[in-house]
Amino acid sequence: MVLAISTPLLLGLPLLGTFLAGEPLAAYLEFPPLTRYVEHAGFSLLLFSLMAAFVVASVLPFVVAVFRAPLRHPAPQGATFPAWGIAGIAVTLAAWVLAWTRLPWMAPLQTHTFLPLWSGYIVTVNACVHWRSGASPLTHETRYYLALFPMSAVFWWFFEYLNRFVQNWYYVGIEEFAPFEYVLWSSLAFSTVLPAVYATRALLATYPRLHAGLDRGWRLRLPKRAAPWALLSAAAGLISIGIWPNYTYPMLWLAPLAIITVLQLLLGQSTKLARIKDGDWREIWLWTLAALVCGVFWETWNYLSAAKWIYSVPYVHRFEIFEMPILGYAGYLPFGLECAVAAGLAAQLCGIQR
Repeated sequence: MVLAISTPLLLGLPLLGTFLAGEPLAAYLEFPPLTRYVEHAGFSLLLFSLMAAFVVASVLPFVVAVFRAPLRHPAPQGATFPAWGIAGIAVTLAAWVLAWTRLPWMAPLQTHTFLPLWSGYIVTVNACVHWRSGASPLTHETRYYLALFPMSAVFWWFFEYLNRFVQNWYYVGIEEFAPFEYVLWSSLAFSTVLPAVYATRALLATYPRLHAGLDRGWRLRLPKRAAPWALLSAAAGLISIGIWPNYTYPMLWLAPLAIITVLQLLLGQSTKLARIKDGDWREIWLWTLAALVCGVFWETWNYLSAAKWIYSVPYVHRFEIFEMPILGYAGYLPFGLECAVAAGLAAQLCGIQR
């Protein structure tokens, strides 16, 4: 039910904004997306400072709570590092070399390194989870974990669609791909996103110090009478990216999360944010931290790859770490919650209670 209601909203509201702005819709539906038509504003020290202060104020309470809290739970019982984990490390290292070198005989393969890199990462991280806890998503949640791959492809295609309206990133090295090739190789690459973040979250959870004390935090409950207003605000945010992309591009990451979560609340379904009403912020912190960790690897391996993405972020595009301006990494924090919501929806589609 949530997907049936949210899908037309998430797809249609940005187009409505573009229509209201009087922009031609054809450019936003170009495929593959190669044309750059959004003119981005230049750097603003004032807005950079304000956004940086907001990010620090949002994250600092979690960091302080984690490192001030005493450890109440021991680390889980581990096991030996599995042999298939060694294979994952080998694939990752080989794909990294292939991605960052320009030997002529490697040229036909160098636009296709994303999939082996992240396949190796996923296997390696699952092996680390198994090593530390004796179980991993790949080996002990196999049916559900495999379902995350196709869900992930659909999930990231949606964000590619939203990016049409703000064009905060674009791809180079893909110009020779025919539409079918672009769909195929992109879908395979996108299918690794959720499994990577999910496995990373599972690994971080095996370190008690990383989430100590977050089960006894501030209790926050969204009153049900406020839910319709939250839904309207999120809808307005999605419309706005089609009208004022320079100002409202953060809504690309915030509005879908709000729309799906509020719809779940209104329909009486459980949400990934439900535990905060009892003061338990561990899931939120682990998912956001997992997305940030994956983000560092995404940006690292992207930097010298042949087929890659490049950023253009209004007002804060300065102090790049790899291709990403430093404040752009803050986008991985709400993206982690988007991943949590998508993983929850995948569980519902699989008939799994989580």
